Amino acid sequence: MSENSRESGDPESGNGGWFERISNLIPSTPNDIQQLRALIRGASKRDIISRDVVAMLEGVLTISEMQVRDIMIPRSQMVVIERDDQPQQILPKIIESAHSRFPVIGESRDEVVGILLAKDMLRHFAQHLENASASFSMSDLLRPAHIVPDIKPLNTLLHEFRSGRNHMAIVADEYGGISGLVTIEDVLEQIVGEIEDEFDIIDEVMGVVKLESGELLIQALTPVEDFNRQFSANFSTSDFDTIGGIIIHRFGHLPEVGEKIILENFEFTVYSADGRRIHQLTVTQVSHPDSD
Repeated sequence: MSENSRESGDPESGNGGWFERISNLIPSTPNDIQQLRALIRGASKRDIISRDVVAMLEGVLTISEMQVRDIMIPRSQMVVIERDDQPQQILPKIIESAHSRFPVIGESRDEVVGILLAKDMLRHFAQHLENASASFSMSDLLRPAHIVPDIKPLNTLLHEFRSGRNHMAIVADEYGGISGLVTIEDVLEQIVGEIEDEFDIIDEVMGVVKLESGELLIQALTPVEDFNRQFSANFSTSDFDTIGGIIIHRFGHLPEVGEKIILENFEFTVYSADGRRIHQLTVTQVSHPDSD
């Protein structure tokens, strides 16, 4: 390729031409993020950059405006391990959830004593095949928990994840209580987007939606108080903030799509979920209330 083709801004001439075409679109320095977004979208309309690149660039801009609490997994939906759990109790949680990291709690979910990595448990089992329980010590396997305030900007957290080589942070509120957790994957998904298939349901659906089957579709993050008010229910609001938190607690594990449970006089079916949380539930009233 000739030097002249580089100087001419030929789109096939590599980065030099690409940046020159971008600079020609910018008559002046953008004054705010909205103007910068408009310039990026303009570049896409002129076929300078693809829509996928636009989406990622806008994702980068978005995380600079978001805080940890905007994307964290709520405390009620955290899959946790208790400090006194033994290997026979821990291993099923690792298998069922398919997570790689687990907050370890003490007396309550407000007391996170450390992080347990699944690979550390596997190493323990590999080294103590004959008697894993007798040789097990939770304190020997725990790693320090990285605690962040819920108002921390996402771009700052991403930098901390990279520099500190952490993949999970425990989120604390202004009073020092635990609000939830956030992972590096949660932050990166704001940039590259979530990988979805044809069965995924858009999480932006709000409120109650009636399906063709007659079932009512709700968000797992629906506050318990809102559910009680809308369905004339009497679920306790003292232990869990969301209806999804109650469901996970009663299952005793993170349920998969299609699993059902009856609580009070409602049958809940997991409608949408992934390996880390429930997203949506269907609700139907039943005539045989839960005996609990």
